[in-house]
Amino acid sequence: MPIDREKALTADPSVREIRWTTRDVLLYHLSLGAGADAATGPELHLTFEKALAVLPTFAVVAGSGISSGEGAAPGFHLPGIDIDLRALLHAGQGLQVHRPLPASGTATLRSRVAEIRDKGTAALVVLESAATDADGEPLWTTTTRIWARGEGGFGGDPGPEEHWRAPDRPADSVLTSATTPQQALWYRLNGDLNPLHADPAFARAAGFDRPILHGLASYGLVCKALVDGVLDGDVTRLTGLTVRFAGPLVPGETLVTSVWHDAPADDGTGRLVLHAACPERDGAPVLTHATATVTS
Repeated sequence: MPIDREKALTADPSVREIRWTTRDVLLYHLSLGAGADAATGPELHLTFEKALAVLPTFAVVAGSGISSGEGAAPGFHLPGIDIDLRALLHAGQGLQVHRPLPASGTATLRSRVAEIRDKGTAALVVLESAATDADGEPLWTTTTRIWARGEGGFGGDPGPEEHWRAPDRPADSVLTSATTPQQALWYRLNGDLNPLHADPAFARAAGFDRPILHGLASYGLVCKALVDGVLDGDVTRLTGLTVRFAGPLVPGETLVTSVWHDAPADDGTGRLVLHAACPERDGAPVLTHATATVTS
């Protein structure tokens, strides 16, 4: 059986050491379009190593890029889970950064299967990874939701129904992120070499007309749009970002993110509600169930 829920949930966390350099950070920012807009200039705080700021969503690719020499594995292999790559869809992503990310560094990454839900025709696998520095201090925590088609029906808990809708009022901000036809080819150099994002034949076999943009690329585009358009360019003000991937974005299409501001919490942090859609496809949703946490 491809999924053994008890084995997956009780397995010891996998532990690995990761490293990244300014070169990895620069490539990540360029793969999200930094420096490509003449109206905003070269964005040297994101594209030049002197005084380099780091977008917090870099955490989701740290340790997988050009400096590590690693890429995406040709399958999905964890204790109790062995699923063909073609059966998988990245369903959602969460991130909490515990302090601003350094432009280069090392970390210990501990990863585990946090939950597996039986959705009938599919299984929802929830992975959690926590990064700490050399002193054991937390850097970031990520939560990744993987939709495994055809792997449900094993009798597990489906989990609660999760309803979501955008606020019933005009958005406080609307942010536009353009993509280019080669965007996915750039982004895959961050470490995710899944051919779904490059090979037309593989994409068709997976049910898509053509290669699609990585979900994490859309995720990073929203992060950059928030930093640029809401947070005055200050990457340190964005401390969390959680999204569901509701639909694909094809390289060359546009991502439009609507932003609603919630009242600040007692600790001074703010919460943003987000919805990202593709105008070229009549507003088809790309990211839903989306929130961000920010500091003032």
